[in-house]
Amino acid sequence: MGVPRAAGEGGILVLTAAVPEPETWRRRVEQGDFLILEGASPVAEALGIVPNGKRAVARSVADAGSPELDIVWEESIDLPLFELPAQARIFASERWTGAPLVAGWRQGEGAVLWTAVSPGKRGYERFPYLPQALRELGANPVAGTRSLWAFFDSSYRSRVDLDYFALRWREAGIGALHVAAWHFWEPDAGRDAYLKRLIEACHRRAIHVYAWIEFPHVSQKFWDGHPEWREQTAIGQDAHLDWRRLMNLQNPGARREIASGLRGLATRFDWDGINLAELYFESLEGHANAARFTPMNADVRAAFLARHGFDPRELFDADSPRHHARNAEGLRQLLEFRASLAHRMQIEWLDELDRIRESLPHLDLVLTHVDDRFDTRMRELIGADAGRLLPDLERRDATFLIEDPATVWHLGPERYPEIAARYRTLTERPAKLAIDINIVERYQSVYPTKKQTGSELFQLVHLAAGAFPRVALYFESSLLPRDLSLLAAAGSRVETALQAGSKLAVEARGPVALRWDGPVRVNGRPWPAAGAGAVLLPAGTHTVEPSPTAPPLAVLDLAAALTSASVEGQAVEIGYQAQARAWTLVDSKPARAELDGAPLPIHPVALDDGVWLVELPRGQHLVTLFAE
Repeated sequence: MGVPRAAGEGGILVLTAAVPEPETWRRRVEQGDFLILEGASPVAEALGIVPNGKRAVARSVADAGSPELDIVWEESIDLPLFELPAQARIFASERWTGAPLVAGWRQGEGAVLWTAVSPGKRGYERFPYLPQALRELGANPVAGTRSLWAFFDSSYRSRVDLDYFALRWREAGIGALHVAAWHFWEPDAGRDAYLKRLIEACHRRAIHVYAWIEFPHVSQKFWDGHPEWREQTAIGQDAHLDWRRLMNLQNPGARREIASGLRGLATRFDWDGINLAELYFESLEGHANAARFTPMNADVRAAFLARHGFDPRELFDADSPRHHARNAEGLRQLLEFRASLAHRMQIEWLDELDRIRESLPHLDLVLTHVDDRFDTRMRELIGADAGRLLPDLERRDATFLIEDPATVWHLGPERYPEIAARYRTLTERPAKLAIDINIVERYQSVYPTKKQTGSELFQLVHLAAGAFPRVALYFESSLLPRDLSLLAAAGSRVETALQAGSKLAVEARGPVALRWDGPVRVNGRPWPAAGAGAVLLPAGTHTVEPSPTAPPLAVLDLAAALTSASVEGQAVEIGYQAQARAWTLVDSKPARAELDGAPLPIHPVALDDGVWLVELPRGQHLVTLFAE
């Protein structure tokens, strides 16, 4: 949360019951330290936290900031009750008795945060919002990421101020929105105007916007207009499963029509990339549920019949001797055929995206694919086979976004380093791997909340960010508002941040934004990548300190990974690595620019408050911006 400092300079200290000299710690709070205490202790008593001799059973928690949220412990606990100082603010209490469970207060220059019982072995089993409580007491994060991805569905944001939301997303560390493109598949004046405003608002905040494609789902209108091309389940019904309306991508006519629509969608809007997501088959119940099993359209059945000599529908006919319960070999043939078909479809549509990128070379490409290494049943259940697909992606400039399957959502954050380790053995380009965290209500029995929030969410994001170069969140509107202010900090890859007087020593495993006001020097040199309350740093070890002078031009934000920065006279030089265009915000209009030593035509766009937007090309580059 905060920066470790010397005594009385605002450090965050977790004290055990056995710490001696309680008066010393009370004085340290007065001088600026933040103390975290648990239960009864001499230090707690010195600060006015005293057992009152009563007890209560606790299992259900009411959080003052989210009183409507169900917070339930896996096991109830019999706890002593406490009297608290008059100035204490109750952050959480037992829902039915009102007994205080989490409290805190400012005292002098510092603060105290107290819990009646341990937060749990993982730190979130009982009190999900301890980080928010610390922040409300004044402990602000020093660092944050600006590279998170988030999936976005306009159905949940149809009547909002897009400029306001773009600012909120950027402050939460979001660097790209993956927008549900099926809502915009067919041209429509009203919807198109909305999307164009959304893209413009995001670019003004250095946020990329990707078209999120969900084949075999195309759009509601496409489904309604082409019943002859609808996918079929194993019981012969149209495959409208959950929210997706699946189309038969094996039909030549459907494939041509969809390819034409995809090209139209790609060229109608100013996308930064395209995400081809979840291109395989329903459902997570596999062949056990014939009503959801796909694909069983006429084209697939004819192809399977030609290869194996029987209609695969027979595998789901209880009266047929070929029923899968009596025909293990036939079922194996179908599941293998299905996985091969899913792989072929993925390659075909990636090829289509490559053709689109020939005329739109600025586009980044992403393929979202469910994890089948951690939960190895995915190949049989839905036809997903990452091991077969990844070698094909080696030949393409595309990111492989691994989707956390629903079957493991109840497991802890520790799964992400293990997932990463399994995928690194499958690819020679681990820098192009990414992970998608599903922030949704889980169907398993989970504690303390059904949806990941607070400390659990922050641990998920933090461990995922440490294991993968890129972290995506599903989805933007499912994130609880209370979590947004700390989301960027959770995704930060800062190892250490130590304050010594006016200097801050930082070690970071990836690019990071530090809270900072005013001109700055980094490693003893003037630094141009700073402003708007932050200094941008590349990965590495740095010393940050105030500067007596400002650069001739400041880079306020950058939709790319910063690799270097320097000031030379009236010019600033920025090194960056960008998967898509590097939208760059500067505090004054550049007179001209050079890219890798050659003149670069630029067309700065004036924004509010004297800020200018500059579009820089994707890739790894060194750009020089000359002040007017």
